[in-house]
Parts: sequence; C-alpha cells; structure tokens
Amino acid sequence: MLEKIKYLTAGESHGLGLLGILDGIPSGLDINEEYIRIQLKRRQMGFGRSSRMKIESDFAKIYCGIRHGYTIGAPIGLIIENKDSKNWKDIMSVDKSTYDRKITLPRPGHADLAGIMKFGFDDIRNVIERSSARETAMRVAIGAICRKLLNELDINVCSRVVQIFDIIDASAMPKGLTYNEINELADKSDVRCIDKKVEKKMIDAIKYAKKQGDSVGGVIEIHCNGLPYGLGSYTQWDKKIQSKISETILSINAFKGIEFGAGFSASDKYGSQIHDEINYSQNKFTRKSNNAGGIEGGMTNAQPLAMKISMKPIPTLVKPLDSVDINTKKPMKAHKERTDSCAVPAASIIAENLLCIVIADSILSKFGGDSIEQLKSHMTRTAQF
Repeated sequence: MLEKIKYLTAGESHGLGLLGILDGIPSGLDINEEYIRIQLKRRQMGFGRSSRMKIESDFAKIYCGIRHGYTIGAPIGLIIENKDSKNWKDIMSVDKSTYDRKITLPRPGHADLAGIMKFGFDDIRNVIERSSARETAMRVAIGAICRKLLNELDINVCSRVVQIFDIIDASAMPKGLTYNEINELADKSDVRCIDKKVEKKMIDAIKYAKKQGDSVGGVIEIHCNGLPYGLGSYTQWDKKIQSKISETILSINAFKGIEFGAGFSASDKYGSQIHDEINYSQNKFTRKSNNAGGIEGGMTNAQPLAMKISMKPIPTLVKPLDSVDINTKKPMKAHKERTDSCAVPAASIIAENLLCIVIADSILSKFGGDSIEQLKSHMTRTAQF
C-alpha cells in the first residue's frame, strides 16, 4: 500500500548476499554508508543472539543512485555481503550440484511445511533460506535511508523492549529526553530495556530458555514524533495510516500482533474514559491524553505515534518439537538449525526502520517534491501541527 516509495529485496540467508533496490527518494538527501551501518549494527545487538552475529558484520555497499554523498532521484541499489556464505558454497551453489543432503523435517511455527506445499519442493532448505529473518538486514538498510529523510524533517523514531517472556517493564516511556537519547539509553541495555531491575530479570528469562533448548518472545514499544496532521486518509480503506503501518510491521518475521495507543486495553473501558479530549491553546489544538496513539480516522492527528508489537518465540529450537518427515510420513523430531534464543531486542530495531519507510512514503504522498528542498518548502508552507 505504499504510494511513492517502492523497494525490493533479494537474497538467501546463506547465499552470497542480499540485494536491495529503493526507488522514490527525492534528490539531494545527504546519505552515506556509515549512517546505514549504524542501524545495521544496532540490528545485530541483543542478548540471546546466535553465533552468526560473531561472523557477520553487516555493511551495506551503495551500488548506485547516490553521487558525491547525495541522492540523485534515481533508484538506489544496495548490496550486503554474507560473510558466512563461504562456509555454504556446496549447499548454496547456484550451479547444478551433486550435493544431495535434503532437509525433510519441518519445524512447527516456521514457513517450512506451508512453503514446500506451496512451491512443490522436496527439500526444506529452499524455504528456509528465503524465509529467514536474515532478509530483514536489507530492509533495515533501506529503512535507514528513509530514516535520514525523516531526520531532515525533524521527525524521529525511538523504541524499547517492554516485555520478554512474562517479564514486563510497566514504566512509561521516559519524559524529558529526546527520542535519540531514549534510543541511546535503550541501546546500552543488552535487551533494550530501560529499567535496569527489569533488564536483569529479562536476561535471566533468556538464559533459562537457552538452557532448556527453548526460545522466548516479547513486546516492543515504538514512538514517532514530529508528525503533522493528515498522514493517511479516511477516504479509502487502503489509505488509512494504521493499515499501511500494520502491513509493513507485521511482515517482519515472528511478529504476531500490533496495537496503537491504548490498543486492546481500551476494550474494557467506556468511551468517556478512553477518547482524548481536545483543548485549544497558543493557537493550536492540544490533547489531555494520547490513548489514540496519534491516529484518528486513519490519519495522524499531530500527536506522537505510539504502538506496541508482539513477537512470538523463534520456532527453531535446540530441543526440537514433534514433526513428520515429509517423505516417509513417519513421526520425527523437527529439524535443528543455528538459532537465536531471543531476537526481540534486534526486532525492535528492524521495526523502527521499517516504520520509517511507511512514514517517509506518507510524507512524500501528502507533500510531494522531487528534491529534499522542494519537500521541505512544501511542508513549511502547508504542514499543520
């Protein structure tokens, strides 16, 4: 449902690398590989990650679309090398090969069984490689470029982890800090939890799951500020901003639910308790609360965008669940693959940057402009806050 920005990714988890094409970014955006690398490095953080994070040091090489440090309005091409691919040459050869070790034990909760049934494979490896969350590294790189565009417009995104397993950080998002400062504070934590006491309990929960050969999920909170009135629209279902955000965010591996503002907790409240009353002060409309999460009627309402996202436990388990061999149909234990015991902290970074893609697209759709200067000029003249 994106309108102005288009992007594609390609590549397998253990193939030569990942490819990305991003189209629709105006000319004149100051961007470089180091800015993108910072977001990729943040994605690799977090307690509970697998040993692969010690192999990969993700770096997105800009292949085209940027000249002398600025976008030129053309499609931007990116390449991320998979350093681990050298260990998978026979398994992932693009040429015909005599390698014949097939994976035939689908993992419950993964794309394995549905994937082979859909495409007619007799080797689950064909599904594993593309359905892997490794693909999100390229989407983070693409999102980082969109994030830089938003930064130029004083729009910022921050996130933190508020739950891992049954351990919950019930504190409010810190006040009196910029969103960059909140991110810096969260990034200092191995689980991106701001409350140090809760952080320790979260780490203990991950340690216990890992010891048991198991995995744990959690909940992420994301905020975005600096948004004007009217991103999205009530006029068609596919133009509503929460629809666009949900489509993109729920495309992230293992994400199972999303709520905006008060979300599901509003279900047992009276309308008088949950709707955000309107005031007028200093020549602008203000709100006493933000239970709507910055969205009303499918549009941003100039309040901070606030959402929470649920991530299920990763389905690849060291202590595998029951499954069935796709060839013999005999009961067996599911396939084991190198895996994280918890990827919630890393997933929060993925979600941050994918949100930036949607917001950048909505900004460009509403205000337009072939160059960054034109976009800024249009917003200065017409944006309402």
